[in-house]
Amino acid sequence: MSTVPTEFERTEIGEIQIAPEVIEVIAGLATVEVPGVAGMSGGFAGGVAELLGRKNLSKGVKVEVGQREAAVDVSVIIEYGNRLPEVAAAIQHNVKRSIENMTGLNVVEVNVQIHDVQFKSAEKVEEPEVLGAGRVK
Repeated sequence: MSTVPTEFERTEIGEIQIAPEVIEVIAGLATVEVPGVAGMSGGFAGGVAELLGRKNLSKGVKVEVGQREAAVDVSVIIEYGNRLPEVAAAIQHNVKRSIENMTGLNVVEVNVQIHDVQFKSAEKVEEPEVLGAGRVK
């Protein structure tokens, strides 16, 4: 899908335009709000899915915007142990609802690509601090 500028609405005092990047950010935020989503995936650049943080939420999101409709693709990484179809359906619902509520655009499709599953990292065990002369804090 390509990202194209949209002519959304014309009023008596001017034109209202919503940049596709705004819709990408809305979709990214709506995606990471869903329980079970570990993060957004930038795709398979160099054969490896890149886990991205909240700072760049438009990564892993592609939109196609018309004058009244939008189609969205999101690429995600899911936390291990979650039912993938359930998380994907929740993403679709949340993205559609968020974009429609915030922009007034009709979302015709939300495609979810699951690129990876993230396993919980082993928790670090704190080692006692040695104060000197063999004393432990």
